[in-house]
Amino acid sequence: MSGKIQSFRKRVFDIIQIGPTQDRVSRLFDFFIAIVIVLNIAVLILETFQELEAYTKVLRTIETVTIVIFIIEYILRIWTADFLYPGMKRGKAVLRFIFSFYGIVDLLTILPFFYLAGFSALRILRVARIFHLFRVNSYSDSFNVITSVLVDKYKQILSSLLIIAMLMLFSSLCMYNVEHAAQPEAFSNVLSALWWSLSCIFTVGYGDIYPITILGRGMAVIITILGVCAVAIPTGIISAGFVEHYRKAEQEIKLGEYKKNTQTTLVDEESGYADMSVREIEKRGGIGVLSVIRDGNVLVPADELIIKYNDIMVWISEQQ
Repeated sequence: MSGKIQSFRKRVFDIIQIGPTQDRVSRLFDFFIAIVIVLNIAVLILETFQELEAYTKVLRTIETVTIVIFIIEYILRIWTADFLYPGMKRGKAVLRFIFSFYGIVDLLTILPFFYLAGFSALRILRVARIFHLFRVNSYSDSFNVITSVLVDKYKQILSSLLIIAMLMLFSSLCMYNVEHAAQPEAFSNVLSALWWSLSCIFTVGYGDIYPITILGRGMAVIITILGVCAVAIPTGIISAGFVEHYRKAEQEIKLGEYKKNTQTTLVDEESGYADMSVREIEKRGGIGVLSVIRDGNVLVPADELIIKYNDIMVWISEQQ
């Protein structure tokens, strides 16, 4: 009986996970969950329209049904967590799923329905399931690229954020000293000036606090220009990180193809390369000599280098 339960649990796991196209039941479940997610988010949006108050009960019913489906799915994922992490014991596998990204997302989309009504917007996190469903969030996708870039460049990003914070503090202190006497209510303390500094540096421009003195306005112009330059720093760092990441990925692909096409030849009587120069070999054979290994030493394949018996020639076909 336990074997049947185990096989049933495995089948449930295969269904609720992203299934191959051959497994129609799993694929149908995937699309069903996607539709449920879209319905749930649509209800969340439609409930904000006063014109649809007459349909409140219908919308509430749809919301309840979709949340119940989410709860059932969440329970099933916990029940089959040991198949998701086969190398772990069942208890550890359950904990790992609960505290995983998708486990936390699933929980945060359910809890607001019962306890945290003000946080119902967290349901939008369920869209991550749709990304995962259609393999938008695969290992080579944009989400993982963003994560890897932020991790690789976090020191530079933190440094740029520190520069912005110092600029905000400096500008708020300067503006407080200049404007406090002219408008003590607006610039009552450094924190008030810090609010103006934030809206100025990030070019939000709320307009609730602004300088009125000539010196204050002159400083505001300079601070605004410095703020635009400072905010551009982390943007440039992240952009450079993206370029570097894709260039590295492209180089790895090329290197893989390069290694796949690279061949070695032991120079003997059958090879016919003995006592020939590298230039002659490349011209006759239509190959590119990459290196020559002689007596354990790697030689640079200069055009005039003469290949000898027992040399190991590393080459790649120029026709590939």
